Amino acid sequence: MAVYTELTKPFLKEMSEDYSLGRITSFSGIPEGSVNSNYVLETSRGRFLLRVDEVKSENELKRELDLLTFLRKHVFPCPHPLQDRMGRLYRQFNGKCVSLFRYHEGKVIGASHLKETQLETIGRALGELHVVGKAYKKGIDNRFSFERIADLYLTVRSRLPNYFRKVLRTLDDEVDYLTRYLEGKLPKGVIHGDLFADNVLFRGEKLVALLDFEAACRGKFIFDIATAVNALCFVEGAYSLDRFRAILRGYESVRTLSLAEWDAFPNELRYSSLRFTVTRLHDFFLHAGDCARRVEKDFNEFFDRLRVLRREKEGGMEQLLMAMATGYDYRKYQKVKASERRQA
Repeated sequence: MAVYTELTKPFLKEMSEDYSLGRITSFSGIPEGSVNSNYVLETSRGRFLLRVDEVKSENELKRELDLLTFLRKHVFPCPHPLQDRMGRLYRQFNGKCVSLFRYHEGKVIGASHLKETQLETIGRALGELHVVGKAYKKGIDNRFSFERIADLYLTVRSRLPNYFRKVLRTLDDEVDYLTRYLEGKLPKGVIHGDLFADNVLFRGEKLVALLDFEAACRGKFIFDIATAVNALCFVEGAYSLDRFRAILRGYESVRTLSLAEWDAFPNELRYSSLRFTVTRLHDFFLHAGDCARRVEKDFNEFFDRLRVLRREKEGGMEQLLMAMATGYDYRKYQKVKASERRQA
């Protein structure tokens, strides 16, 4: 169960008073998730989500809440942080930051059950995030840049068991490859960084909200798209070309990818797979938390994707490469650039 911090009744009473929530009728932990402790509060004024940040520093949380507040002002569907009567967006409990959000009614749909229309909607929402986020001028540190993941891998590598020798040979080679071929000079801005199926709420065909901006930062747009493709288009051991096209169709209805981004797409898919392989290895073997309650995510899920992307095993990579090679529409891109110049 992903509830690591138990809150007390006096603290909840204080929250209720400071946020004018009325009487708390029930309070329950949410088992899903692996990083933070989340609770649902049922009150006489409605339902709310309470989050205890288990990892982020106070400054990191401030930046996340500031971004969410900005996105809400621009009517983007994301978590809605609430202020208490003193104008505060969070408070401390046993050295951890606690924040309150409006509860979004909706349903998480497993990746393999998402319809193409829903995948297209997700792609469109991601494009809208990238476009809206261009107006957000404050910097947000990227905790998962390639340099940091490469450094984290060295830490993990030195402590993995001997039976990981084959895995390490692949990861060693991949870090070396990406060091030489990963492109840094690509369009950047606000990215979600973790767009998995369990971070999207639907009500029927309507996308209610993108959740969990824990990894949001300033980064490459194409990395964000690659992560969504890795998370949502890999089913039954292979990449689905139809699902890939649905996400890109939705995304490009809002923002057109440049030729440089299409060229970089295969390597960004590889880097996204490496990033989640390494962080999951780190969390499993080196996490200092309570092992009995910690939610583990299998590193093999993304290591398998990486092997497909490296063409070490079958899994639809050739079809993806062909789609990327023919995906760039020069005429559409020129129209977009002309429109941007007129608006400037």
